[in-house]
Amino acid sequence: MLAEFLQFLFSGVTVGAAYALVALGFSIIYNASYVINFAQGEFVMLGGMATVALISAGLPMPIAVFLAVMITVGIGLLLEKLTIEPARDSSVVTMIIITIGASIFLRGLAQVVLDKEFHALPPFTGDEPIIILGASLLPQSIWVLVGMVVLVTIMVFFFGHTKLGKAMLASAHNPLAAQLVGINTKQILMLSFGLSAMLGAMGGVLIAPISATYYEVGIMLGLKGFCASILGGLGNFSGAILGGLIVGIAEAMGAGYISSEYKDAIAFVIILLVLFFMPSGLLGRPGTDRV
Repeated sequence: MLAEFLQFLFSGVTVGAAYALVALGFSIIYNASYVINFAQGEFVMLGGMATVALISAGLPMPIAVFLAVMITVGIGLLLEKLTIEPARDSSVVTMIIITIGASIFLRGLAQVVLDKEFHALPPFTGDEPIIILGASLLPQSIWVLVGMVVLVTIMVFFFGHTKLGKAMLASAHNPLAAQLVGINTKQILMLSFGLSAMLGAMGGVLIAPISATYYEVGIMLGLKGFCASILGGLGNFSGAILGGLIVGIAEAMGAGYISSEYKDAIAFVIILLVLFFMPSGLLGRPGTDRV
């Protein structure tokens, strides 16, 4: 029983870490602009798919990963510049439709430029499982967890100890006051898309050796990352991490102890319960303007 429980827990924490990275991307953009970017899952897909394509072209994995992340960041910046910035004063519904349209466009682009096949990256340090109290833990799962911790630590340092990070927080708190003291809020918004694209791409690279990547993989990852960000409190970085881990563990436990048929439904049941009983999430602030 303990081994079975640990097996489900390891699986849930691994997947939850990926959801947390997606949720962090949602939070960064929401804090900078109050925009919910439903193309966030496509950043995850692009990171994994571009890495696979570059490795297939003969590049070493470290170089392929670096270039894939940079390509995804560039696409994130273009997305903001060409679609979000011109419609910045539009209604909430318009902005949501724009990001959904961008999501569909990026999936179609990946389908045409890359392919429709399923791909898996080779594990970073082998695939020999580590046995802990009878449960198996893949080395790649450790890479996912360590990657999440490192990226979160970098984000915490960036927002807490750099001028640019503090400028982003100031813009999120009061855009008008930030403009009055000389902060370029347009550049801040573009930077937020670049950062969220980087987080998504890194998440895609980390999970590709465990779960196959393909042009539609971002759909469910994006939706579950959104559920995680809502659960933790939209715009709250700590909440995004907590929400991602809760959704991932709940999913794994539900699939293991109830039925795998309901695995994808669990995240959406959680978000409905949160919206009914805790609309601002576990760690969120009440009174947000755009949801």
